[in-house]
Amino acid sequence: MAGRLKVFLGMAAGVGKTYRMLQEGQAEAESGRDVAIGWLESHGRRETAAQAVGLEVVPRLRVEHRGTQLEEMDLRAILRRAPELCLIDELAHTNAPGSLHPKRFEDVAAVLAAGIDVSTTVNVQHLESLNDQVAELTATRVRETVPDEVLAGADELVLIDLTPEALIERLRAGKVYPAARVESALNNFFKIEHLSALREVALRQVAEEVEAKRVVSGPGPPRRRDEERVLASAAPAAIGERLLALVEPTPASQRVVRRAWRSAQRLGTELDLLWVQPPGSLDAGVAEQLDALRRLAVVLGAHLLIEPSDDLVGTVRRIAHERGTTYVLIGEPSRRGALQRLLRPSLPSRLLEALPGIDVRIVADRTRRAAVPASAAPGASPFSPRERR
Repeated sequence: MAGRLKVFLGMAAGVGKTYRMLQEGQAEAESGRDVAIGWLESHGRRETAAQAVGLEVVPRLRVEHRGTQLEEMDLRAILRRAPELCLIDELAHTNAPGSLHPKRFEDVAAVLAAGIDVSTTVNVQHLESLNDQVAELTATRVRETVPDEVLAGADELVLIDLTPEALIERLRAGKVYPAARVESALNNFFKIEHLSALREVALRQVAEEVEAKRVVSGPGPPRRRDEERVLASAAPAAIGERLLALVEPTPASQRVVRRAWRSAQRLGTELDLLWVQPPGSLDAGVAEQLDALRRLAVVLGAHLLIEPSDDLVGTVRRIAHERGTTYVLIGEPSRRGALQRLLRPSLPSRLLEALPGIDVRIVADRTRRAAVPASAAPGASPFSPRERR
């Protein structure tokens, strides 16, 4: 039987996720459970480190990379030790090259598969589907992400909430970062408006996860997670929706994919991604972006379809019919001159005409909302190089 996963979620570093995880670990140990720390990152916070006193710590693994000794969580040692409950900090961490898995959330999956319960911590900005939204809100691109399905699969999700004002007070008091980093943090990520936005995102995320579990579980006694998954896969969606996002091998399409995936999650349905590949061979840059799209589709659990054709709208119409699509999402079309508008309808107009009864939604680039005047020319979109027939 797989272990149970408990995730402590916060809006940012310093809200108290690790502190709370250790507190609960101590309580479990006092009640007689066998508890061990698989990985702890106290970041020099004395109060946090004090909470770990008395708990067994599994020794770290030393890995050499480019002449430097790095410390990583020792997955094999944890599996040999086999505690009842393992505390593993920083779920979004990227492991050093040569580790058993590239990402720590994959290590956690292995620990759970061995029947060991896991408590772990993560900040909301590390969720893959929120990557673009967080970048838009904070002007900071998070490089380490966790697939949303990891959070969705947790048996218990605990929000560690703190007001932005209280977090900034903790930061100024030196309880989050060393004194030398405080001013830089206050002037960048830890601005009050950034923290307020992240707090709202965290609260919304937890509300959506709770609602999803409530819909799956329904009234009556709670079910085990594996039972819930069987019921969810056996039951049809409450409403017969299916999303299709049109993409191209460009960085802008990744934003469209993430926004489309969030919409699909809210509707409780699946997401298809479609690239209508024009004739011709792929150059190295396009092939690299296509690989990035494939990886993102795998992480999010979306279906990437590649259809070679020079008839964009006709191919979309055929695929939408085959897949039972009810929503089509596209990036912002490139701006066209007056003559082009007269000679040929825009892509959204042609899609609306070709797809009767199907909603067509344009995914806006929110970064342009405040930064670019309404009269300025728009930036590139997934269809900006050209509009095809």
